[in-house]
Amino acid sequence: MSSSTPPSPSSDAAPAWELARLFPLQGQWREEDYFRLPTDRLVELSDGHLEVLPMPTWMHQMIVDFVAGLMRSASASVGDEARVLQAPLPVTLFAGTIREPDLLYLTPPCFPSSPTAYPNRLDIAVEVVSEGAEARHRDYVAKRSDYARGGVQEYWIIDPFDRTVTVLRLNGDAYDEVGIFRAGETARGAFLPSFELPVDQVMRLADEVV
Repeated sequence: MSSSTPPSPSSDAAPAWELARLFPLQGQWREEDYFRLPTDRLVELSDGHLEVLPMPTWMHQMIVDFVAGLMRSASASVGDEARVLQAPLPVTLFAGTIREPDLLYLTPPCFPSSPTAYPNRLDIAVEVVSEGAEARHRDYVAKRSDYARGGVQEYWIIDPFDRTVTVLRLNGDAYDEVGIFRAGETARGAFLPSFELPVDQVMRLADEVV
């Protein structure tokens, strides 16, 4: 057998089907099933389907950390009691869908009822796009729909590959485009007006070689 030939289903290299059968089928996952899932990977629940997310890279996390710092400073400057948190933190947007934004901005009405619970709403979601067509579709299409349906007031998409920052503002049950900001511009939204994101500074992190 050549090294490129996949193992037969009866070989020792086959998946542990008995273990897999302990969990729901795709499309049948519920929130309680999700929270019982034993894994240290980033996993989201979308319309009853599990989605295993790519592990974040150094670039990804540097951008998230930078943006979080600016958002915390903006929040402090207006003296609000909001919290700026970073993934992982699952948010149940609606029945059958749990997302873990890279960055979350939550005002007190969004706080969970208990320190050991999870939020079921947020005000601003920020995603940093990962490499690959599947990741791009998730951030630009699937999460845009989910965040709008979940009532997230603003959705920011930071794309280090297209070198853009897209800001979306909720209008009814869908998003309006506030703007697509590029090099030399500063991205701004409306929910937290003091929060400004210079695109050049963000993309400089994407270019760093350590």
